Amino acid sequence: MTNDVHAAAMAAAAAIPPAWPLASSVAVNPWLGQTDEGLAMASARMARAAGIAMTLDRSWYLDRIASGAINDADLAAALAAAQGWHPASVAALKAAAAEPAPAPVATATVADLAAEASGIDWPAIIADRFGRWAADWFDQGQALWAAPRGRCAYAAWRAMALHDLTPEILGLRGFAAMVAAAPENAPDALVQASARLGITADAMHSCFHRALSTLGGWGHAARYLQWQANLAGGDDSTITDFLAIRLLWESALLDQYQPLIGPQWQAALAAHAAPITPTAAQSVDAILQDAAERAAQREIAACLAGDAAGRPAETPLVQMAFCIDVRSEVFRRALESVNPAIQTLGFAGFFGLGTSHQRLGSDVAEHRLPVLLNAGLTTRAGGAADQAADTARRLDVRVTRAWARFKLAAVSSFAFVEAAGPSYLLKLVRDAVGMAASPAGDDPAPRPEPALTLATRAGMAESVLRAMSLASGFAPLVVLAGHGANVVNNPHASGLHCGACGGYSGEVNARLLASLLNSPDVRIALRERGIVIPHATRFIGALHDTTTDDIRLFDADLETAVDVSQLRQWLAAATVLARTERALRLPRAHGPASIVRRSRDWAETRPEWGLAGCKAFIAAPRFRTRGRALAGRAFLHDYEWEKDTDFGVLELIMTAPVVVASWISLQYYGSSVAPALFGGGNKLLHNVVGGFGVVEGNGGTIRTGLPWQSVHDGTSLMHEPLRLTVCIEAPREAMTAILARHPGVAALFDNRWLHLFALDEAGRMAWRYYGHSQWEPAEAQAQPAACPDLAA
Repeated sequence: MTNDVHAAAMAAAAAIPPAWPLASSVAVNPWLGQTDEGLAMASARMARAAGIAMTLDRSWYLDRIASGAINDADLAAALAAAQGWHPASVAALKAAAAEPAPAPVATATVADLAAEASGIDWPAIIADRFGRWAADWFDQGQALWAAPRGRCAYAAWRAMALHDLTPEILGLRGFAAMVAAAPENAPDALVQASARLGITADAMHSCFHRALSTLGGWGHAARYLQWQANLAGGDDSTITDFLAIRLLWESALLDQYQPLIGPQWQAALAAHAAPITPTAAQSVDAILQDAAERAAQREIAACLAGDAAGRPAETPLVQMAFCIDVRSEVFRRALESVNPAIQTLGFAGFFGLGTSHQRLGSDVAEHRLPVLLNAGLTTRAGGAADQAADTARRLDVRVTRAWARFKLAAVSSFAFVEAAGPSYLLKLVRDAVGMAASPAGDDPAPRPEPALTLATRAGMAESVLRAMSLASGFAPLVVLAGHGANVVNNPHASGLHCGACGGYSGEVNARLLASLLNSPDVRIALRERGIVIPHATRFIGALHDTTTDDIRLFDADLETAVDVSQLRQWLAAATVLARTERALRLPRAHGPASIVRRSRDWAETRPEWGLAGCKAFIAAPRFRTRGRALAGRAFLHDYEWEKDTDFGVLELIMTAPVVVASWISLQYYGSSVAPALFGGGNKLLHNVVGGFGVVEGNGGTIRTGLPWQSVHDGTSLMHEPLRLTVCIEAPREAMTAILARHPGVAALFDNRWLHLFALDEAGRMAWRYYGHSQWEPAEAQAQPAACPDLAA
């Protein structure tokens, strides 16, 4: 019994996605634990565990069928590719789609049954009591009176619950005594609660998954702790502690309401023990979703099918490397239109340098790299010459924090409002008129600490340049642009920063790489490795502000000044073009000037759209996509397979940037189709809890995922929930071999959480990955004469 309970608890924990804290939030695939099964099966599982659908209402698909956006060929192809039961024909599929889909209903918990029997809202009471305790336990310094540390989650909760009379006041008799009699460690408590609830081995995984799902964001936060511990080679028991706590509530309620709900609970256990099988409705919805994605793929194919710009014949005046983030696509296209002699490139925004970084005046280690990886080096802002500035920054932070605590303290807070309130009038006026800003990138240039050997630096430089397909043909000026967002009054600001930098802005990594490539001894070492950087070439770090489309150059980092006045003019012109294009999609935006005002407006819930609308990932030479109207909806990664002799770069792309992009795409998908569980809720109701997350109102479960305002404009969705289409110009055999070595990545494609296409020698989407190492020719389709606007 004990082994069964432990195995089922670990499996249920793995079904819960992690959620990163607000300071470094990154996009996460909400179905991370279901990638080994297809959409229909995952829909059946999540309906049982959480009562959510995994596709939009059928009216969304019917509207597109009626308009012709989804045509009969798309429906027929989706039918032919369907796994499991499916309608017999396109006509039967349309008829089924016209019928309303039944709303998913989660299997009842004891708390649900007890609430129905007693009229007391026990699920809400549990959410409130658990949430108030968990907010203290997760606190990262926001609380004035911190909860005691040094105990596991279960022990900390048990110590609190022994003295919490609220459950008994609300009607749960003897709850504190039951907690006192419970085992002192979570594993034993979990075994005991499972036995008292009568959970059999075949029902455990499903029942445990349901229990964790009721915790909402708290379960996701606990899963994050486990994820981080696993990444470091250890483990963390918080999420299984939470499971034990939740089941103790269940067993206490069952003890009290057994005569009223006993048969219903046995029926629920039988439902948990039954095999999970998609319903006909869930199968139809999965097919409709696939058809919508095939329709989108026709648009992408049309964009890529026209005549390409061709490889640049001459060395460009400037090369500017951006993150592959879809927001960079708009600016790259604008910059290339300002001067065709400028070449832009796309690469992961951490620029291949995964660093644990300490900012000036801080001892906090910021992990500026994809959350899938461990940091390969440590860096610090500034050096010995910046010691005075470091000390001043630390003093400023301490004074600010002390003043903030004084304002909120139990006694001083009352007198503070009366005495100092009027002095805040100027600040209120300044913030209200948009004069406040949150500048990024003000630190001195980063440096490795400890210093790296020449061999290490040369190896890092070579790896990055080859991964960027930039081992030759250097321009006189090469700009490496990380990106970040400049917004105010936004707890989710880090979600607008660079996901490849762990939710931080990307200027640290860009400046670090520029410094590395400007080093004379590194260049000499690179020459011996076959990479010759001209003596006159200079690398400059930069920061692309995705909210305003401003570009900040860190040319002061150079030891010898370089004239960048002409470059600044080109960038300024591109900024106007990019702002103009983006203003067309933003509510209440009236031209380029309003874009800047929005970033400083503390009441603006939509300062930018982030990555809403993302639908494609393209790894190919830039000339394949240059000038294409991709409308800021495609991740663009430069890749030339002919230069990748052992396909090591291809393997890196498919196992890192593609996976990160899939997390982003699926988080936007989840926040659009299942906002109740995987969405961040309404920004207007948010309160920050513990510095870790947000709640709606004054308590309850934390909300993870994207706020509703990030995917919806108040009238309609601004993000089409489509699984990402990945297009790579590389031999199919090489991609198949890579997938065979990485079963976790292969599962994403085999089960169609991602779609994979191979581009041919003309850059067309020629082959579709069918799954399980099989390819098929992409559907022959009549291509429009011009590339459609993918933002439509």
